[in-house]
Amino acid sequence: MPHTISGFQVVGEITGMTPLVSILIPAHNAEQWISDTLRSAIAQTWERKEIIVVDDGSRDRTFEIASQFESQSVNVVRQEKQGAAAARNTALSLSHGDYIQWLDADDLLAPDKISRQMEARKEKVSNRTLLSGPWGTFIYRPQRARFTPTSLWADLSPVEWLIYKLQDNVFMQTATWLVSRDLTAAAGLWDTRMLSDDDGEYFCRVLLASDGVHFVPDAKVYYRNSGSISLGFIGDNPSKIEALWLSMKLHIGYLRSLEDSPRVRAACLQYLRTSLFYFYPQRNSIVEEAEQMAEEWGEQLGLPHRNWKYAWTERIIGQRLTKYGQRFLRGARMWLERKWDRTLLEIEGRNSSSLV
Repeated sequence: MPHTISGFQVVGEITGMTPLVSILIPAHNAEQWISDTLRSAIAQTWERKEIIVVDDGSRDRTFEIASQFESQSVNVVRQEKQGAAAARNTALSLSHGDYIQWLDADDLLAPDKISRQMEARKEKVSNRTLLSGPWGTFIYRPQRARFTPTSLWADLSPVEWLIYKLQDNVFMQTATWLVSRDLTAAAGLWDTRMLSDDDGEYFCRVLLASDGVHFVPDAKVYYRNSGSISLGFIGDNPSKIEALWLSMKLHIGYLRSLEDSPRVRAACLQYLRTSLFYFYPQRNSIVEEAEQMAEEWGEQLGLPHRNWKYAWTERIIGQRLTKYGQRFLRGARMWLERKWDRTLLEIEGRNSSSLV
């Protein structure tokens, strides 16, 4: 009988067969990107793979376009809109892989991303080791992606990884991870309350169940900077702001469950201070809760860090208008960058938008 974990058959790791890797892609209104994303999944040099796309109630041609790629190894399904976390859970429930590769519908994998990580697992890692790799940001031209190392680009224990994440305000993009079925089962399902930072909270639980992270430097991921249409964009959405605060509290709780020490409390305090601008001054109840947490650690939270230009503008037009103005300027700058990159793509030719 094949081994079963959480109701899913896992054959490869038990019988000595080449392990099956499930590439799971949640998609919502991704008609512009889904073709390139699927091509990057299909082009993986790791041959034993299955690809599952879950269209989460798209109102555009995402399902129609993705369905054109259906084959023996590519399965495309559709559900009513329930959110990204629910779409990920649906994809997971349909998968059979010994390893799970998450992939958002606008991002790309280098052709040998999975192969390099699967090769690395033979070196010094166990089935409970979480595999990661580098990621670079791009808009339309992945060949121009910028790879900027952070403190997380290293072999780390779970507690070290979480300390660096919180104190340095850095993260690992969703597709960088390759997760064994054992770890996936131990972590549980994605939390559907997480309308923002669903991956941050989920991979905290994966980390807690792991024996550490092994960083594979050549296993590259290309993260598309989609601006305000991306899942990670929060803006003024009250539900996303509440979800972010819930995720932050869970992050802090997860880290302190591993170690409750001065260095951990310092990292948590820095995390609160760095993220305070999301809530200040409009969400006073959240700010007060954060202040109470800091006081419990014997510290003062203080006000969000502001550069001199921000502080000067705030004195003239007030906090609210300054915050909205800053967001508007950031959005306008991003719009110009996207427009320019699209123009360069047209000059260079459409093939510049794909890795394959």
